[in-house]
Amino acid sequence: MRLLAEGLGSARGGRTLFQGLSFALGAGDSLVVVGPNGSGKTTLLRLIAGLLPPTAGRIILADSEDPVAESVHFVGHLDALKGALTLGENLAFYKSLFGGGGDAVDETLGRMGIGTLAMLPAEVLSAGQRRRAALARLLVSHRPIWLLDEPANALDADGQILLARLMQEHRGRGGIVIAATHARLDLPAAREISLAGAA
Repeated sequence: MRLLAEGLGSARGGRTLFQGLSFALGAGDSLVVVGPNGSGKTTLLRLIAGLLPPTAGRIILADSEDPVAESVHFVGHLDALKGALTLGENLAFYKSLFGGGGDAVDETLGRMGIGTLAMLPAEVLSAGQRRRAALARLLVSHRPIWLLDEPANALDADGQILLARLMQEHRGRGGIVIAATHARLDLPAAREISLAGAA
């Protein structure tokens, strides 16, 4: 499996965010996208996920029969948890939404250090607990390409160590990780793209 971006361009409100952006990632590769606020980091992830069309260029998933949109899991800077549902119900929903594969919900919550919170409504969780829950979605619904927008936000030191372990394990299974971030991530041998933003 190879993810290819060829001559990507994007604009918002008539302002060019980036243009001529190209990269190629294979199994086990990772890419860190950095840049100031408004430079297009989240936009790039959304283009790869198929949530926005590029103004130029294309994204291709080579050596795979699946379309790009069905091969990615996008975890945005918002946690995408329904407050009225319990933590366990939220994860069960995502597991079902993505086809029912992946790790068991209870096992995943335990691994993420939030197993004792399974019966609590998501709305009462702390920011760090909600972030761990958002990342848990990656485990209950396996997809080969992880798109992570500020994945370390609100995580304490233990949570950041856990995040690094999850990303390393995913890469070790041949997965691809693309992360947009302001914070330093523990992603050995990751490539980096810097988006400067338009003047």
